Amino acid sequence: MIVMGLESSCDETAVGIVSADRQILANKIATQIAEHKPYGGVVPEIAARAHLDHMDDLIREALKEAGLTLSDLSGVAATCGPGLIGGVMVAAMAGKAIAAVRGLPFIAVNHLEAHALTARLTDDVEFPYLLLLVSGGHSQLLLVKGPGSYRRLGTTIDDAAGECFDKSAKLLGLGYPGGPALERAALNGNPRKCELPRPMLGRAGCDFSFSGLKTAIRQRVMEKLGDSGIAFRKNGNELDADFVSDVAASAQAAISDILVDRSSHAFALLGDEGINITSFVIAGGVAANHAIRLPLKALADRYGVSFVVPPPALCTDNGVMVAWAGLERLRLGQIDDLSVAARPRWPLDI
Repeated sequence: MIVMGLESSCDETAVGIVSADRQILANKIATQIAEHKPYGGVVPEIAARAHLDHMDDLIREALKEAGLTLSDLSGVAATCGPGLIGGVMVAAMAGKAIAAVRGLPFIAVNHLEAHALTARLTDDVEFPYLLLLVSGGHSQLLLVKGPGSYRRLGTTIDDAAGECFDKSAKLLGLGYPGGPALERAALNGNPRKCELPRPMLGRAGCDFSFSGLKTAIRQRVMEKLGDSGIAFRKNGNELDADFVSDVAASAQAAISDILVDRSSHAFALLGDEGINITSFVIAGGVAANHAIRLPLKALADRYGVSFVVPPPALCTDNGVMVAWAGLERLRLGQIDDLSVAARPRWPLDI
């Protein structure tokens, strides 16, 4: 069984091909960093047009890399949400077109499920497992029971961890993409130099909150700049390197503390209910952050479960994860009609 996966939910156009024996046959990605860098963030219209420009070429390149033709595929999967709707429609329509012309099963993949199941491809993780999904748009704790079977234990009540990374990096003048830039800056900083809040820390439940942390970082920057405020970029004023590194390290430490605290509550909740999990899995773009991983691994060790993080290239958006999620569903006969709609919002646990 061989499945092709198409991804275009945000700012990466991607095509992946995987086989049932967990082999990655092709992994092609076209990034849009250059297109969005002047704006300091993803511009939906620009993203959608770039997906249209790249999708057909990536499909051809992926088939060539795998040494296959469309006739060799067992099915085609495409991200149909959640995400920027203009972009989501590109993968959805391309996948439906291939399925229709070749008479192949079509699988509409939830982007969050693709992240959730990646550890099954890379590490053959057994169900059920606890998932911490952290990205630019999502921060969730989920009990993963099987394809299409999820229980949400907690989610963000405002901003996501990845957004906090990106916006903090922008405030500090670190450029785009912000998450990796902030991680690099934090290497030279003192994580205890700048006192920052840890929203929700110690409170009952597993929900997250990052807006207060983001606001506190903005306030620190404004205090440092005085009357010039956030307009310092226009006025040519700059922040000194030590300050930037210290705030970056402090922000990263605060986010890490929040993730560990909320995850520990999820472990306790599942323990109280007598649910035995096999692994603690971290997925999504923020999972590529090495400093974040260390305390989360220590948490998994404390509870005696394996700690699984896919390779960095499979933490960020890619077509391989979509193909694998499609393959998992196809094996269970969970295929979709070509009338299925693209969805900008699509909760995983519904």
